[in-house]
Amino acid sequence: MRLNSNWNRRGFLGTVGTIVGAMLAPRKLFASKEPAGLNKPVTGFGQTGNPYEELGVTTVINCEGTMTVLGGSLPHPELEAVMTMAGRHFVSIPDLEVAAGNRIAEMLKLPPDYSALVTSGAAAAMQSGLAGILTGGNEALIRQLPDLTGMKSEVIIQKSHRNPFDHQLRSTGIKLVEIETVDQFRAAVNDRTAMMHFSNFANAAGQIKVDEWVKLAKQYNIPCMNDAAADTPPVSHLWDYANMGYDLITFSGGKAIRGPQCAGLLIGRKEMVANALLNNSPHEDTLGRGQKVGKEEIIGMVKALELFLAEDHDAQAREWQDRLEGISREITKVPGVSTLFFVPDIANHVPHMRITWDQAHVKLTPEEARKLLRESKPSIVIGASEEHPGLGMCSFMLQPGEDKIVAEQLSRVFRQHAA
Repeated sequence: MRLNSNWNRRGFLGTVGTIVGAMLAPRKLFASKEPAGLNKPVTGFGQTGNPYEELGVTTVINCEGTMTVLGGSLPHPELEAVMTMAGRHFVSIPDLEVAAGNRIAEMLKLPPDYSALVTSGAAAAMQSGLAGILTGGNEALIRQLPDLTGMKSEVIIQKSHRNPFDHQLRSTGIKLVEIETVDQFRAAVNDRTAMMHFSNFANAAGQIKVDEWVKLAKQYNIPCMNDAAADTPPVSHLWDYANMGYDLITFSGGKAIRGPQCAGLLIGRKEMVANALLNNSPHEDTLGRGQKVGKEEIIGMVKALELFLAEDHDAQAREWQDRLEGISREITKVPGVSTLFFVPDIANHVPHMRITWDQAHVKLTPEEARKLLRESKPSIVIGASEEHPGLGMCSFMLQPGEDKIVAEQLSRVFRQHAA
């Protein structure tokens, strides 16, 4: 497909103008009433209420949390209803993106020169955000990516912040320049440096912390991105890093926010957000054309944020902790089994529990336990890692009553393998 230059120019000018201008007109986009027939009964595929089972795919009890491989999180019923409404209308996607970004900026009380873009996930936000920095609003450069001829070509990142998600940065054609110290950073900066990237969950691992990283960026006048995909709660992270001065910040929509799984947020300076949109779907002949986010997901993210901001997060944390303590009380009745509670410092900052056992009492390895639970009915997915012994779990993606099922199944597995 070929980039329609006239449409692209109109889209860019409209995007920037609407972001900078008044915010009243876009409100009409969110005023649709519930259409007739919204609750029409399902016939054929899906009529059982579980289309996964109809396809022969096993649904699982999720003790691992908001993992993309498991489908992220479960949306609020109210969110599903609003997305269904959105699916019954046509609308200009660029206009909708700008209006949604304005509304999100209002809700989060972002700095006045910031806006937001709904993307097809946090990874897509990383790619489009960097692409916009590389190309600006230049149509020829947008079509040219990932050929960086005539553009800056390097992104500085701490070695400890490298992870599989930086593939999205590399997809633009840039070279990642690894550093570890401030002195190495200063030596790495040159006229090819396009951006500085920070992986928020790795804050503790790097020598240069989140606040110092952005200060260095300001000192050298280099755009700075913070990937905070899974870093809510606390809810304040949605605006903390913008207030700290990061130019672009990415979040997943389908984790604790409980928005659409195929949605994310790029929060940042208005011009950079506008340029990211120009590098993204629905604009043709762009690097991000394949990262389509639908009108339903855009509307869904606005609604999800509204619901997320209104929640009692302290009460939720207490409920999640209570679930874990209930499971702990049951499984520690088995001789040799013990538990430990903790909350990760940044990513997935919710109550967790580590389950360990003395193999002199329970003849079972963690991997064997995970396999038995996965093969049980109902199937239970629970975590394990090489860094820590035993099993690890969180409860904030459990549905009502599932904590009792998990406790029963774990107790059964441990007792069946008691020495």
